[in-house]
Amino acid sequence: MKVLKKSILVSLTLMFICGFAFPTVMTGIGQLFFNNKANGSMITVNGKEVGSELLGQKFTDVRYFHGRISAVDYNTYKDGDKISVSSGSANLAPSNKELTERIQKDLDAFLKANPEVKKEDIPADFLTSSGSGLDPHISPEAAKIQIPAISKATGINKSDLEQMVKNNTEERQLGVFGNRRVNVLKLNIEVNNKLH
Repeated sequence: MKVLKKSILVSLTLMFICGFAFPTVMTGIGQLFFNNKANGSMITVNGKEVGSELLGQKFTDVRYFHGRISAVDYNTYKDGDKISVSSGSANLAPSNKELTERIQKDLDAFLKANPEVKKEDIPADFLTSSGSGLDPHISPEAAKIQIPAISKATGINKSDLEQMVKNNTEERQLGVFGNRRVNVLKLNIEVNNKLH
């Protein structure tokens, strides 16, 4: 009976520490010191959350830059002002026939909409999804090949769009890790500001 009481006391103490005290302290620290990151790194424009800088979104309007291919549609804005975010990736192997067909279909559609772009100039990241299917970035090259079509659709000068791409290009982490990248949502916010 003595051992049972100690076991119950230790279990209750650990449940309180691990199940309540520790999560509460960590949540408090996160909210106090890392509020934006703890809440999903949301980007707010004119008082409305328009998306997370960490999640790719599907842009279909010809006036905006398009991100990487995703297996699911993110942020479709079907619930009024609420952002509907889902995530996932098909994770198809390079040998998968379905992946090959999807890439060819997307390549044909892009070339048809952008006749001034040569097939060999399209960066691989523009036609493939990231491993997680969530990547919000494209390479600067993938952004630059879209400039002529976006300039035509919006009336914004190519040089202004080039500057916007440059403004939203993030360098390699610590100068050596990863690649230079452009956050598509941030870039499109700048395009949208120019349009309005």
